[in-house]
Amino acid sequence: MKQLRPYPRAIVTKKAARSLKAGHPWVFAGEVIRVEPGAASGKGPENGDAVDVFEENGTWQGLGLISERSTIRIRIVTRNANDRLDEAFWERRIRWAWEHRVAVMGPRSLPGEEPDTSCCRVLFSEADGIPGLVADRYEDVIVTQVGTVGMERLRPTIYPLLLDVLREDGQEVSAIYERCDSPSRTKEGLLLRTGWWEGTPVAGDARVLARENGIAYDVDLANGQKTGFFLDQKYNRRAVRELAGGRRVLDCFCHVGTFGLNAAAGGAEYVRCVDVSQSACESAQANARLNGFEDRVGVTCDDAFEYLGELSRRKARLHQEGGPFDLVVLDPPAFTKSRSTVSHAARGYRQINYDALRLLPRGGYLATCSCSRFMTRDLLAHAIAEAAHDANVQLKQVEERQQAPDHPILWGVPETHYLDFFIFQVV
Repeated sequence: MKQLRPYPRAIVTKKAARSLKAGHPWVFAGEVIRVEPGAASGKGPENGDAVDVFEENGTWQGLGLISERSTIRIRIVTRNANDRLDEAFWERRIRWAWEHRVAVMGPRSLPGEEPDTSCCRVLFSEADGIPGLVADRYEDVIVTQVGTVGMERLRPTIYPLLLDVLREDGQEVSAIYERCDSPSRTKEGLLLRTGWWEGTPVAGDARVLARENGIAYDVDLANGQKTGFFLDQKYNRRAVRELAGGRRVLDCFCHVGTFGLNAAAGGAEYVRCVDVSQSACESAQANARLNGFEDRVGVTCDDAFEYLGELSRRKARLHQEGGPFDLVVLDPPAFTKSRSTVSHAARGYRQINYDALRLLPRGGYLATCSCSRFMTRDLLAHAIAEAAHDANVQLKQVEERQQAPDHPILWGVPETHYLDFFIFQVV
């Protein structure tokens, strides 16, 4: 690269360069050989600054943001040497991300319901070229999670642009609420915080009445999981809804009742929702009442592992809970968050699927998933196959699905693919 550039330079190993050439945007701390001042400025980087990344042989690999305290030392933002990380650059990235949501979700909106983009993920970090930032939309509120020091410094630039892009498209968005409370922030030397962004001051509780698939949810932005809700299962919930008509449905790990309420909306005869969290169960009950499903939706606060085993052993409890069931949904939390515990997690997935299959009659349906990127699609499929073998049943695959397209999977970046979802019939 011959032109004089304003950015400091990070010289990285051949291993890092190979990974970057393959499309992965991360450079790890041990892959940075040295950091040099910029040729134009003569200054080294401050924490969170943009840096040019070069291989030892002088080949330019991209422009990224440096995090001096993180194991992921540099996150590449662009591989176009003509880009400058100015306001126009970030506006383009946000606009491209929003146009993608409109293209892939707009046509899927249910007849007579509001657009699917009224509740969706607007920005998905590396997958949208804005590493370290997640932004979810719940009606007129955007909820953000900032995970890197570079993005922390860029908030005053990116937040107004995000609101402007959506408003220019006719979207009614009034405020940004920050859920910057992930423990991972401490690895970047960032403090934890939650609350309304000062650029859009709002009085009152951080709650939103949001609609997804035509179903209303009372979303607690301050205390709910992640940004208040799980948007990535939107179309998987709809797939369950399409199967639920006339069936008795068991929704395990129900959280706030999303799969169960979709089953009820699809005409299920009865739905039993189960979760170990008392607050989640209370929310599921409240959401059932909110949608007028309380007569067909029951909620049990119990550990799903113990609950499934007990139902298979005790017929009286099964009938008490509304069974026998002919559609079981398993939407567990991530059983593993590292490669070192994958084998333990696999046993957990095998166990819950085995117990669920023992409850289902021939012709019944199982919807099951994993939301851990370490529990890959093949590992999950193997665990399910073992569960079916142990339960002495055969499975006919109905569908294989993934996360909704507002959580795009970027090829070459396996971290963006974390959700796998299967629907089977027992034959």
